[in-house]
Amino acid sequence: MPMRRRLSNPVTHAGSREMLKRIGSNIWVQQVAVAIAYALVSALLRQVSFAHWFPFAGLRLSALLLVPYRYWPALLVGETGPLVYTGVENSSQYGWLWGVSLMVPPMLFMMPVARWCRERRRIFPTKASTNINLLLLCTLVASVIWTAVDMATLALMRLPAGVILPDRKEIAGFYFVGSFLGILTLAPLVLMVREELLGGGTHRLWSRLAESRLVMDAACLLLPSLALLVWLASGASGATSQEARVAMFLPVVWLAVRHGWRGAAVGGAAASIAVVLTMPRHFDPDTLHAQVFVAFTITTMMLLGGRIAVLNEREKREKSDARLALALAQRNVYLDEMQLRQTSYALEQMSGAIQASYTQMLGRLRSLTPGADERTYYHQAAVAQHQMHRLADSLYPLSWRERGLPAVLREGTLPRALDEAGITYWCDIHGTGLDELSSSIHMTLYRLASEAIALACAKRNISGIRLRLRSGSFGGRRWAVLCIDSRADYERLSRVHWDDLFPVLGGSGLGLSGLKDRAMVFGGKVRMRSLPQASRISLILFDPQIG
Repeated sequence: MPMRRRLSNPVTHAGSREMLKRIGSNIWVQQVAVAIAYALVSALLRQVSFAHWFPFAGLRLSALLLVPYRYWPALLVGETGPLVYTGVENSSQYGWLWGVSLMVPPMLFMMPVARWCRERRRIFPTKASTNINLLLLCTLVASVIWTAVDMATLALMRLPAGVILPDRKEIAGFYFVGSFLGILTLAPLVLMVREELLGGGTHRLWSRLAESRLVMDAACLLLPSLALLVWLASGASGATSQEARVAMFLPVVWLAVRHGWRGAAVGGAAASIAVVLTMPRHFDPDTLHAQVFVAFTITTMMLLGGRIAVLNEREKREKSDARLALALAQRNVYLDEMQLRQTSYALEQMSGAIQASYTQMLGRLRSLTPGADERTYYHQAAVAQHQMHRLADSLYPLSWRERGLPAVLREGTLPRALDEAGITYWCDIHGTGLDELSSSIHMTLYRLASEAIALACAKRNISGIRLRLRSGSFGGRRWAVLCIDSRADYERLSRVHWDDLFPVLGGSGLGLSGLKDRAMVFGGKVRMRSLPQASRISLILFDPQIG
């Protein structure tokens, strides 16, 4: 008889998930979980901690700065548990006063300071940033407080017969250096991970780490250099070993200069561990001196790195503001061109309406007007219509609307006006992708060409103009180069009709500064220089829609 498969009941699974959810949301379950997790991590860190290198202090301060206040009782329980076990086990040897004082968690004395840093001084100004100066101040205060707690516990210790401790000042120095360097080893790394998670989220975290320059520099340069120094310090003896230990500050400086306080945090943690790896024995004076020097270097470089990070952030904001300002200016240029286009259409319609009205009026008054006067009126109407058409074309060229920028530069109002005034004009357009440039770039090129020609004609000493336009792309960004050469032929110069030319050329009248301002809106530059028997105005523009 075939065995029957037991079908799972979806109602049962849903009930199980709901029950687990209720258990997970229970505040007491959460408190117990936090206490156990903190106790386990602290137990692991205590295995590698000793008097003058105490990374557990970094875990303690990181927990006070990051864990919500409602879980602080769980942190106290998690820290008190191992201390109670140690105090009870050794109280018979060192005295019950020492055992009772050891059971008091040092974290308790730092909680008011941590809360003050979080609430009053805002150690985290924004969601994904850290006040490095306040972090270092908090590190110093925590080291002093925990050194005082350890020294008070030590003062209550009943020493076994024949045991003599070193000088109390020396022991206090060991405790202070151990807490200070231990915090600098772990706490900045924890806060750096916090910023990375809050700033970019867990999505694509590994890919971001793989693409990070800090990770690349740490893996390719920091770790190999520290490994070499550890080998030198471990294999050498005397002054050479100490010099190798002291030289471990160099990677910290290099990473801090390149990556700010994050580089100092990564380099400082690696250098701190490297110094400990070269330690021949506990309480080694040379190792302690190297640790003091590394701690001083980490502190200084984190201060410098924090300032570098502020300057980098300010530079990013300034660049962002500049990009927004340029985008707004480019948008305004486009809107202005659209308004000129509407005005040009209105002038053309008005020109046709005026001509029709004038013709209708003369038709009704023909019997009262002599023939000569009628022809004069018709001529005046034609001249007025031509002037309005020219004004409309200068505002927004008709040939550009119909056939694009090359047509307006070759056959538009500007070339005709130069030809009628007696100035020779050549237009040379080459390059790929001119049609792919935005309409704002096209109209800006036309305005700049008109402005540059008006500037060249301002001194009334030219008789020929050559315009060259090139376009292309570089690095995924479209560009256009406009070059206007003007030369003087004195025999032809005397026949130029300047008075008829200037009203048609237009231009802003701002000269070279006007050209530069308009070109800067599109990230361009303008250059003006003199050539033998000629002058040249050249400019480059970049399309904002590309790249």
